[in-house]
Amino acid sequence: MTAWQELQTETRPGAAEAGHGSAHHGPDTPWPGSWQPLGARFRTAREGVQGTNFALWAPAAEGVELCLFDEEGRESRHPLTERTFQTWHGFVPGVLPGTRYGYRVQGRWDPWTGARWNPAKLLLDPYARAIDGEYTTHDAVCASVRGWPEREAADTVRDNRDSAPYVPKAVVVDDDDDWYDDHRPKTPWAETVLYELHVKGFTMRHPGIPPELRGTYAGLAHPAAITHLVNLGVTAVELLPVHHFVSEDHLQLRGLTNYWGYNTLGFFAPHAGYSASGSRGQQVGEFKRMVRALHAAGIEVILDVVYNHTAEGGVDGPALSLRGIDNGGYYRLDRSRRGYADYTGCGNTLDTRQPHTVKLITDSLRYWVTEMGVDGFRFDLAAALARGSDGVEMHHLFLGAVSQDPLLSRVKLIAEPWDVGPGGYQVGGFPPLWAEWNDKYRDTVRDFWRGARPDVRELGYRLSGSSDLYQRGGRRPYASVNFITAHDGFTLRDLVSYNGKHNEANGEQNRDGTNDNRSWNCGVEGETTDPAVHGLRVRQLRNLMATLLLSTGVPMITAGDELGRTQGGNNNAYCQDSEVSWLDWSLLEQPEWRGLAELTAQLVRLRRRHPVLRQRAFFSGQAATPGGQRDLAWFTTRGEEMTEADWFTPTGALGMLLSGTAMSERDQHGCPLTDDSFLLLLNAGDQPAEFTLPGEPWACRYELLVDTGCDAAPTGLPLASPVTLQGRSLQLLRVGPER
Repeated sequence: MTAWQELQTETRPGAAEAGHGSAHHGPDTPWPGSWQPLGARFRTAREGVQGTNFALWAPAAEGVELCLFDEEGRESRHPLTERTFQTWHGFVPGVLPGTRYGYRVQGRWDPWTGARWNPAKLLLDPYARAIDGEYTTHDAVCASVRGWPEREAADTVRDNRDSAPYVPKAVVVDDDDDWYDDHRPKTPWAETVLYELHVKGFTMRHPGIPPELRGTYAGLAHPAAITHLVNLGVTAVELLPVHHFVSEDHLQLRGLTNYWGYNTLGFFAPHAGYSASGSRGQQVGEFKRMVRALHAAGIEVILDVVYNHTAEGGVDGPALSLRGIDNGGYYRLDRSRRGYADYTGCGNTLDTRQPHTVKLITDSLRYWVTEMGVDGFRFDLAAALARGSDGVEMHHLFLGAVSQDPLLSRVKLIAEPWDVGPGGYQVGGFPPLWAEWNDKYRDTVRDFWRGARPDVRELGYRLSGSSDLYQRGGRRPYASVNFITAHDGFTLRDLVSYNGKHNEANGEQNRDGTNDNRSWNCGVEGETTDPAVHGLRVRQLRNLMATLLLSTGVPMITAGDELGRTQGGNNNAYCQDSEVSWLDWSLLEQPEWRGLAELTAQLVRLRRRHPVLRQRAFFSGQAATPGGQRDLAWFTTRGEEMTEADWFTPTGALGMLLSGTAMSERDQHGCPLTDDSFLLLLNAGDQPAEFTLPGEPWACRYELLVDTGCDAAPTGLPLASPVTLQGRSLQLLRVGPER
């Protein structure tokens, strides 16, 4: 028999492949149990007979076997004979928390119609609350044959080798845990300051965290980690993916891993690799304790979630879960039905036109809110979730389900408002309730400070809340999540140190990662000992951070940017689970980086104290009362208000005055809200710029609060007009009271 024939040899359902241990039916068929809830739910003795109920939605399957694994890894198979509303279910007495399990699903093999059932593949429960074990690259994990390049139709031939030795297993979890001692911060959107961090990267090198806790949920919950967040003043952490994920085959073959985690396997399970306490359900409790600790410090927890695709990839990818349960019910198939419609660049796209796929996602979201305690979500490639049959639709089933849900409609919802398909760029297009990552803000601010002289009107919109994008439809300035850097791309320090990407360590010949960085190396590529270049870079970092935190909208800081973190020019460090990506806390020992962290904290405090810097309504450019000041005014270096012609004249220097006496908002008692007024002066030119300060009726005097061109902190003393800004610097001035 040839190797090709061996791969096609039929494996009798219920029989194990030789060499991988023996499989056998348990002595009893599972009791009928219940068809809901989906997943594995442990029932305690006080609820009747102790054991676990299993329920799996598999509408077109011809049979389902529950596979249980003992401590030695031996598998026993138990056919589920009950089927209610397309759900296979059964109750198994005596199955306790910590038990590992999976499913084998039988059905047609007809890839030309999208049918890819293969009982030789052990499948993960989509509702698994915990996952144990590693995913190992091996051809047996695929439902169809791969590794035969001369066979063009290899994906249509079923591979009957057992995949169980190479795939993770689901774990039964006792989730009987309440949140009686947890108090959610419930920070209003307008007061939110986001901090995007990686659980492992943030904690792995922190000297104050015990070595055994570094890289874990427990490490992030440690007082040393939380102290930094509190001192910085951020109100929410946005965690890079913590849903259980696995590394793609091509990375494993290169000795790398998927560090960022955008390759989800389980939508309900916290990633076991970040658990210090174990992977047999202990990761669930550890995650909950982390959330409690952050909440106790007044910090919300936002999850970066990846529901647009899964780790199963394209037709040559592994059969780990959804593909083997109902391939055409979960994934968008292409017109041939044999392949996948890929709007994510990752091989597959979940089909949110299907009600049960939407149910899977919304059930997962509700679980993380109610049982895990999180406060909101950032949706990776959110446009893919809103794709109908004719493109991205803002009245889509998924968006409607979230907006109508009494729980999900009250948490923070952030869209990454694009995907890689046609018509996928949707910045400004999402409906009310949703905030969005605003990449127009990112690009405009980068261009301004690198001296590219963007359209002045564009800069004005971005600094004042992007009303051109978000005002329609009743949205507010906090719909704009302003960011200059994120996990994907250069760090803030690298943005001012490199003109081009340096991703050679990723093993893709520097082809990966964007070429559109809008960066400027200040004259030297990479690190340098030149004091003039280094000083300019530090000043540019201050400019960028100050601009971010003084703009209207919701600022998002990328973890480590306040420390001057560098990735050595790697702008796509998704596979770098190493010191390339981990935060270097020793940077705080250097005066310039410690000063940057102190400036960041100072700006966050200013923002928190002054509502004029974080307004809940868009500026009108009009006076709130007859004869009063306008709420927003723009000035030239001459101290004169900008004219229509000025808005069409490229400039690297301008002023923005925010009036605290002309705000349109009211406090909780209905009284007009007032605040100090502030003048922000920006000079992106390489030469000093002299500014004449606006006089009456705008101000009688000013005091300097922030000057990024000065190493020493401003004194706060009154200023005489005019003032001089160093090249590539900004100043924030408070308008003083009348004499």
